[in-house]
Amino acid sequence: VQLQASGGGLVQAGGSLRLSCAASVRTFGTYAMHWFRQAPGKEREFVAAITSSGSTYYADSVKGRFTIARDNAKNMAYLQMNSLGPEDTAVYYCAAKRMGTMIDKTSSDYWGQGTQVTVSS
Repeated sequence: VQLQASGGGLVQAGGSLRLSCAASVRTFGTYAMHWFRQAPGKEREFVAAITSSGSTYYADSVKGRFTIARDNAKNMAYLQMNSLGPEDTAVYYCAAKRMGTMIDKTSSDYWGQGTQVTVSS
């Protein structure tokens, strides 16, 4: 499984970005998709996840601002990020878990290369 994250960039505080994750796997719909992030000097943290059935989960820090979605027909996962603040600055990684009915806030089976999100104040 190969994951390709894209859509990062520089945005002002209060702005929005949409991250995309393209997956090269025939059975994409069976995987639980996750987004993690890692800020400079900090450990990687869970951001959001969506199961194979479409149930969504969010870190408290992004709840109400971020939305995770998936398009199984296109083998794509997305992270819509609104009301961004400097605290959201990080490298964002998409990840896939083979057990599609469960999420994992600490690890995953497959990882993308990451996309940088920088929010200026």
